[in-house]
Amino acid sequence: MNYDAKVNEDGRLIILKELVLQVDGRMNEVSLMRVLDAFAIRRSREWVRTQLLKMAELGAIDVSEAGTVMIAHVTKLGRNHVAEREVIVGITRPGDDN
Repeated sequence: MNYDAKVNEDGRLIILKELVLQVDGRMNEVSLMRVLDAFAIRRSREWVRTQLLKMAELGAIDVSEAGTVMIAHVTKLGRNHVAEREVIVGITRPGDDN
């Protein structure tokens, strides 16, 4: 796997883990950018949007919009991936993120 693909999959896991930590399982793209920055994944808003859309395609999250801001909401499948009960290909497995 090339570097960019690995960063994409790792970034998706970071997003998923952060969503699971939220009381309502939701966060907006701007807040998620700050979380990714803390893990040294400094990417554009467009990159974050692309990851959110890919994760929605994979069934890990649902995406909605409030004005011009995307909001991600973790699904049961996404929660199960973080809890290592199911595997979503395209998102780093939690046990493999070391």
